[in-house]
Amino acid sequence: MNVENPERRRSGRVKLALLAAFFVLPVAAGWLIWALDLAPGNAGNYGTLLRPQPVALPADAALKGKWVLVQFDGGACSAACERKLYFMRQVRRAQGREMERVARLWLITDGVQPRPALLQAIEGTVIASRSGIDAADGAFPAEGSVTDHIYLVDPLGNLMMRFPKDPEPARVIKDLQRLLRASSFG
Repeated sequence: MNVENPERRRSGRVKLALLAAFFVLPVAAGWLIWALDLAPGNAGNYGTLLRPQPVALPADAALKGKWVLVQFDGGACSAACERKLYFMRQVRRAQGREMERVARLWLITDGVQPRPALLQAIEGTVIASRSGIDAADGAFPAEGSVTDHIYLVDPLGNLMMRFPKDPEPARVIKDLQRLLRASSFG
C-alpha cells in the first residue's frame, strides 16, 4: 500500500505552479503591454515627425552639417517672435557640450530689418530672407501659419520635425537630446 505524504504532495503542486508561472507570466505581460499600448517606444517625441524631405536652406557655413532650428517671422519681430528666438537659443544651450551640433536660423518673411538690440540679443542666429528659400510654403507644413512653429532640419538638409506653437521647453530639449544621442552625424 502506497500512502503519500500530504505535505510532499502540496510541495510538488507549489513547485509545478511556480514553474508554470515562470513560463506564462512573460507572455501574459507582453500581451498586456501590447493590448494597453504601454510600450516604452510609444511615449514618443513631443514634436511632430514630418515625412523627411529636402529643404533649401541659405548657403551659410554656420548651417552646414548641423541640426538646424528654423523659425519664420517678420523683421519687426513681435513678442511671440522674440520668445521663439529666445527659446531656440536656450534649447541650443541646454545641449551642453553637444550645442555646437545645433544651429539656429531665422527666416524673415518680410522686408523689415530687425532692431539692432534684438540682433545683439540673438547673436549666433543666422538671419536670412525667406525670399531666398525656394518654395518655403510647401516645404514647411504648418498647422495654421508657418510662423507659429519652430522646425528642425537634420544635418543632411531634410526637414524632419515641427514643434507646436508655444512649445514646452523641457520636452523640446528632451527631443533634441535624444536625436543628438542617437545620431552619429551633425
